[in-house]
Amino acid sequence: MQSETKNCQNCKKDFTIEPEDFSFYEKIKVPPPTFCPWCRFIRRMTWRNERALYKRNCDLCKKDIISTHQKNAPFPVYCWSCWHSDKWDATTYGVDYDFSRPFFEQYQELLNKVPHFALWQRNVTNSEYANLVGESKNVYLSVSVVLESENVFYSKAIDTGFNIFDSMNLKNSENCYENVEGERNYNSQYLIMSRNCIDSYYLIDCLNCHNCFMSSNLRNQQYYFRNKKLSREDYEKEVAKIELGKRSVRQDLENEFSELRRNAIYKFSNVILSPNSTGHNLSNVKNGKVCFDCYDGEDFKYCYRAFISKDAMDYSYAMHSELMYEYTTGANYNYNVKFSYAANSQVRNAEYTYSCISSTNLFGCAGVQSKDNVIFNKVYGKEKFEKLRTQIIKQMYDLSYTDRKGRVYQYGEFFPVELSPYTYNESAAQEFETLIKEKAEEKGYKWHEPEERDFKTTIKARDIPDDIKDVGDKILNEVLECVHTGKCNHQCTEAFKITQGELQFYRKHSIPLPDKCPNCRYYERFAKVPLPKLYKRVCMNCDKVEFETPYSPERSEKVFCESCYNKEIY
Repeated sequence: MQSETKNCQNCKKDFTIEPEDFSFYEKIKVPPPTFCPWCRFIRRMTWRNERALYKRNCDLCKKDIISTHQKNAPFPVYCWSCWHSDKWDATTYGVDYDFSRPFFEQYQELLNKVPHFALWQRNVTNSEYANLVGESKNVYLSVSVVLESENVFYSKAIDTGFNIFDSMNLKNSENCYENVEGERNYNSQYLIMSRNCIDSYYLIDCLNCHNCFMSSNLRNQQYYFRNKKLSREDYEKEVAKIELGKRSVRQDLENEFSELRRNAIYKFSNVILSPNSTGHNLSNVKNGKVCFDCYDGEDFKYCYRAFISKDAMDYSYAMHSELMYEYTTGANYNYNVKFSYAANSQVRNAEYTYSCISSTNLFGCAGVQSKDNVIFNKVYGKEKFEKLRTQIIKQMYDLSYTDRKGRVYQYGEFFPVELSPYTYNESAAQEFETLIKEKAEEKGYKWHEPEERDFKTTIKARDIPDDIKDVGDKILNEVLECVHTGKCNHQCTEAFKITQGELQFYRKHSIPLPDKCPNCRYYERFAKVPLPKLYKRVCMNCDKVEFETPYSPERSEKVFCESCYNKEIY
């Protein structure tokens, strides 16, 4: 079988389907896609709301709750306890399939009837303000925190972390602040692409280092200060001179750190122990192609934040699963799940499912728990299920769904973006492809105008104490103004509060109070990381070796081939 070039029906650009792609599609019995890999990724991200939170009531118990769904959502919204209780059953919303109408038109109606959970959570404790979090406790305004993490604030993609603040893509670490793309770090601040580092500040691409400050590309070093080796005594004297607890000082350090980032050397891709793999931030991945932020996986393609899984394509924010395709959010011990969102745990042989748990043989379902052989939330016998499924798939080809922008949806495509319960600017898609309202609506996406906020700031951004030493406990009762005051494209909350655990951490580690809300801080952190795309470039040192790299030509990093990088670093 040969490769084939197709034109994406969304962005109108050509993309290539390789022979191994066709083999995978044949294995799982689906047609090849009509959207290119990037448009497929963005489409999945429009179904994932990470940080747009609202106050509302649970539609079952009537308690005040925090939810990713607005008050005027067209469907019921239940708190975590009610949604997982036996007070309701998703199969009571079951309907017969109507072969005279397109599949997705009927599926939209089902989504608007079945209760949605307020926040995506799985086995969490004391995490009322945590969304998309599993098997963790004491998590606050953080996303994608899993694998027994604890005390995680304002962070994203944290696996087995303890006392983690304002960090992203961090594993097996403790007492860290502003760490991005790291592993096994301890008691460190402002580290990027660094591993096994202890008691360090402002490092880029450092490995096995401790007591290092404002340095880059170090290996197995200690007591480095601004890329110079010092004695322990001199190092401690230099660090002691810096008033780390002052925000004005930290701002100067961040400016210096930005310059250090521009002058550091970057290997074309951060791929560790991952044979036959391409992408970025891969660890222990075998046969991973065009994958990002993945580890402990095999036979991956177009995957993002996927781990401990195998045989997957277009698979994101999921783990412990096999044979997955066009899937996003929360998979855990799933098998053969396609075109689905939040098939949370132990779901097998499922297609077009939304928020289903511990079930087998599902097609076009929402909110189903512990059921088998279900179509549009109606339970059938195994033989009837198989026959009806086959008939519906054929009908999806014969009577396709066309969205507002003329994009045609047949069997084999993920959910249309206009069916998503979230608007574009509420969703994670806005992070990866930032759009203004007019451009989003031009592309056929929904848009949400921010609601007028009824709170009043009690401390203006300019009046937030500069030095953490000057901050008393009364700050816990204040509402701080975000310096952006909503005049940015970062889902700015305009104001924020300081929690007790946060204040204790700042005091212990000499960290000044922030003057930006958590969302604005996150977007600035996110900008430091290249997007999950690959670009063909040539080594900036030897001008000979070609490679694929996530660093676009517009970025400022010095990107070297592996040989040149190793010569400089080792």
